[in-house]
Amino acid sequence: MRFFRPIHAVRAVTFDLDDTLYNNEPIIQSATQALQQHLQENFPHAAALPLKKWQTIKRDLIKETPELSSDMGQLRLRSLQVALRQDVAKADIEREAENCFTLFYQARSDFSLAEDVHQTLATLAEQVPLIGITNGNVDADSVGFSQYFTHILHANLSRPMKPHRAMFDEAAQLCDLPPSQILHVGDNLEKDVMGAHRAGFQTAWFACNRPMNLKHEPASVLPSVMLDSLTELTHFI
Repeated sequence: MRFFRPIHAVRAVTFDLDDTLYNNEPIIQSATQALQQHLQENFPHAAALPLKKWQTIKRDLIKETPELSSDMGQLRLRSLQVALRQDVAKADIEREAENCFTLFYQARSDFSLAEDVHQTLATLAEQVPLIGITNGNVDADSVGFSQYFTHILHANLSRPMKPHRAMFDEAAQLCDLPPSQILHVGDNLEKDVMGAHRAGFQTAWFACNRPMNLKHEPASVLPSVMLDSLTELTHFI
């Protein structure tokens, strides 16, 4: 543990989810592979689209509806609707795109947390309220960790992504606490640390998916504390 500024009284903890509680990259890769196999078996034109075409579809959708940049689920769903146009009758596109998205979403949430993460969340939840703040769309009920959180806030069309302060402000309101009494834990020094710091939160930097070396991370604001493990959070409650 390394401190960059003092930690004051912590009466609630907010958590980023992806790459903080679990390594998200292999999960997304597996879900993407499952979706691609489904496309290959059922929708050959969509399956043959190169990565650059998918990126173009997403850019065009965001240009048309900028709020989609904060909602990864809706962006993926609407991208599928565009991609399926050559394979599916117009009347069936929404249904088939929804089926594809559901397949991806279920695969995306098909994993388990490590036991020490469960233990840490359970210990914290006994003492203070916990709130999830995520730019992603993991299904915490399916994974099996929603019971530790009073709320889980997902970025969406009306709730801008971190580092925008909207979700941090909402979390503080839900806790009915001043931001200075809330500790936000996350892996991203821009989206989590800078975003939370600007909202008045105390911040803890922890990444479970990579070596934590400040020299290799883009950082405009240092965290309050840099953790060696999530279990160290129990020292602050």
